Amino acid sequence: MMEEEDAPGAIPGHLNELSPGAVRTTLPGFIYQAGNLAASYGGPYQAGIAESAGGSYGYALALFAGVVAVCIIVVIRFSPEKRRQVMTVLG
Repeated sequence: MMEEEDAPGAIPGHLNELSPGAVRTTLPGFIYQAGNLAASYGGPYQAGIAESAGGSYGYALALFAGVVAVCIIVVIRFSPEKRRQVMTVLG
């Protein structure tokens, strides 16, 4: 099973395989930064979950990490890889 610290390297690497050749170098970086933006809103949601669970911040973190893990698994499972694709130069 992949640990959390392995995800920052594995996810962008997999995004390279999913990206069309023309945007293969730009799209993973953009998605990574968009993910950081989305993750910045996670704190208030986690605090709300912890408050409703009687102050159990551990429960909130586990629930949040579990939902993110399931989303990653679904995206990886149902996205086609573009192996051995010829890279093109724009312009």
